[in-house]
Amino acid sequence: MRPGRSLKPFRRPLLWSGLWCLAVAAVVAASLAPPPPLPPVAGGDKLGHLAAYFVLAAGAVQLHSRWASLLGAGLGLVLMGIGLEYAQGALTDLRQAERADALANTLGVIAGLATRLTPWRDALLAVDRRIPPSGRDVDP
Repeated sequence: MRPGRSLKPFRRPLLWSGLWCLAVAAVVAASLAPPPPLPPVAGGDKLGHLAAYFVLAAGAVQLHSRWASLLGAGLGLVLMGIGLEYAQGALTDLRQAERADALANTLGVIAGLATRLTPWRDALLAVDRRIPPSGRDVDP
């Protein structure tokens, strides 16, 4: 582990962290955009919230090597989920804030962070190492 750095030792740290940031932006955009015209499914909305935040938190596990960094990312995702629920009620006419959605977001974050305790916590690092380096990649 490199002192002072929270990311795992990737060959392409900007690529992986950039993709994670795009995923966060996609969740923000999807949360504030008009809802798609889908038939209502009991609990389906909550499962979507849980899955989205699970993926974001599991992505943070793939990126960060330290618990402190993961807990910071997790807290940020929980606060983002709560803030977006508030924003849906305050800023849009087509969506409404729901405490159950914020709870589903939070449970998704907890489940995603729990992947840190599994053997798959370094799956992205293994993928990164298997991709052959390009001529522009330089190891630090």
